Amino acid sequence: MDALPSSPRHPPKYGSAVVQNALEQLASIDLIKLCKEAKIEHCRATRDLSSCGRYVHHVLTSCGHASLCAECSQRCDVCPICRSPITDNGNRVRFRLYDKCIEAGLISKQLDERFQEKEDYGNPVNTDVQRLHSLFDVALQNNLTSLICHYITDVCLDDNAVSSDPLLAFLLDEVVIKDWCKRAVNALISEIGMIYRSGLEMMESKLSQLQKFAAQLAGIYSVLEVMIASFTEAVSAHVNDLHQLIENTLKAKQHSEAMIWCIRHRFLQDIYSRYADYTSWSSDVIQRKASAEARKWPDIFDKGSGDSEANQGTLFIEQALQNLGIEQSYRSEEEEAAITRLQNEQSSSMFCSTITADHFSLNRYPFKNLREAVDVLFLHGASDMVIAKQAILLYYLFDRHWTRPDSEWRYLVDDFAATFGITNRTLLECLVFCLLDDYSSEALEEACSLLPKISSKEAHPKIAQVLLERQRPDMALVVLKCTGRDSFSVTESIEKDGISSLSEAVTAVRVRIEHGHLTEAFVYHRSYCSRVKEQRAADMTHAGDALRSSWIYHVEGMMTEFCNICIERNLVDKMIDLPWDSEEEKHLHKSLFDYAHEMPTEPCGSLLVVYYLRRYRYLEAYEVDRSLQRFEQKKLESTTEEIASKIRKIAQWRENLVQQEIFS
Repeated sequence: MDALPSSPRHPPKYGSAVVQNALEQLASIDLIKLCKEAKIEHCRATRDLSSCGRYVHHVLTSCGHASLCAECSQRCDVCPICRSPITDNGNRVRFRLYDKCIEAGLISKQLDERFQEKEDYGNPVNTDVQRLHSLFDVALQNNLTSLICHYITDVCLDDNAVSSDPLLAFLLDEVVIKDWCKRAVNALISEIGMIYRSGLEMMESKLSQLQKFAAQLAGIYSVLEVMIASFTEAVSAHVNDLHQLIENTLKAKQHSEAMIWCIRHRFLQDIYSRYADYTSWSSDVIQRKASAEARKWPDIFDKGSGDSEANQGTLFIEQALQNLGIEQSYRSEEEEAAITRLQNEQSSSMFCSTITADHFSLNRYPFKNLREAVDVLFLHGASDMVIAKQAILLYYLFDRHWTRPDSEWRYLVDDFAATFGITNRTLLECLVFCLLDDYSSEALEEACSLLPKISSKEAHPKIAQVLLERQRPDMALVVLKCTGRDSFSVTESIEKDGISSLSEAVTAVRVRIEHGHLTEAFVYHRSYCSRVKEQRAADMTHAGDALRSSWIYHVEGMMTEFCNICIERNLVDKMIDLPWDSEEEKHLHKSLFDYAHEMPTEPCGSLLVVYYLRRYRYLEAYEVDRSLQRFEQKKLESTTEEIASKIRKIAQWRENLVQQEIFS
């Protein structure tokens, strides 16, 4: 049984002449006449001094008017409308298009009888609209969606397509099309939901029907697109009303396509997972999260900033789910009830993309099963993120089976890619994301072996960052070179907020310093800051956002990170030899001076003195030395003898240096 209300109980015989004739007439009809074919007409012949009034199911072959019932057409000589003679050639009438579709089994006869009852006791306008909707149903079910699209552009939006008949005038309004779209989408969703709730065996038997419903949803979407594209500013309110309908239609279509794939593979019931159960999988993901948190680099941004990297997912899967906005979608009170009917009752009604150690908090990754994965991804979040959703589902498949023998599961991802048109590069990229999220050394090595195959300008910038965190600066540098992020083009434009560009630039500097290329790191840093300075003039008159958008903010972030990593890697002695400018020097001074107060047993403060001495700036060197002496004297009063000995040794070395350079 088809989902649309006008569909007959039994499918029509498409090989029969009557069906072919009805479809040919529908496909070739003058669209301005389509609404006339849907309008109920009553016989206008006079019988016993009164109007006949019976339903007219035919048109006169001589003039094409639906003015006489079958019986009256045999006894009348002229058309009551145009008064033209009725030819007596044995074939005075032919079925109207609507009635021809009923005769062919394309429209349910029982539905038409109900329409006539409503027309007798209710509003005739509604009956005519429902009959027109039935013709649209026939068009949708028989790949004639373009007919409905042309009805919008050539009839509804044509200023010349008018009628003095109020019933016909209403049928010419685009609201009729919008109402049909709503009705058809809800009917399809209802029928699809019933199939989903019938069990796997029934779903398998209804697979071809589900494919047909998905195609019909795609047809309705094309109609809605034409409506929005055709509307002018004068009717822009209709556009706002249609956006939610388009979104629900696309979600239902995308969800159905994913479900069809799942049904074909029996929801992976016959394929072993590498995890014993959901609990062990969830525990493993939590361990990945903890491992990633432990190894990640300190956040370079202000902790109070809403753009902090800390607010982004530490794992690739976590960040991907956050980018979809699924969590907000689940909490939206305006979500259409029709869409939720497609969701499995056992699937969670709430979702949290943040992975925590609390097993009993809101549901999160990993999904409990493939059905929940499809429900979470394709019934929530924006429909235009479908490619990202498919990539997350691929990640799920890789994560579920990665360590199992390829012969058991690899065909799954290949079939998924072929079904949804996913490229081999995207396939490998999803696998790399999964492997880099894994904390094992085996996963890291396999990811590194795959990186040359996916590294390009489109590669995710987080890849180099994760490789750096996992002590593979060599591979991180290879990725940066392959992606074109190993240098900063003078023609490249910084993004509006600059946060993403700054984060990538900091990663590039970190990679070079970790790899021992300090001079290259400095050149990259200087190129980036110079480009930012050209694009943004420093604006200190405004607080907050204005300061963040200034080039000074970028210089501060880059310099702070440069100094911190050099301090951690004991490269300060080499760093102070680099040709820093006055703005950069402020941050270098602050970083080294602050660290000298935090760790007085380290030589950073003394190396700051060396920095000024090498530039013959004796006054600054002397002032830094005196300030450090005062701090060290206070520190010596409250520390252990072991620490005090180290402080005295550093202070003595610095004092000798100052005496030699300044007072000799």
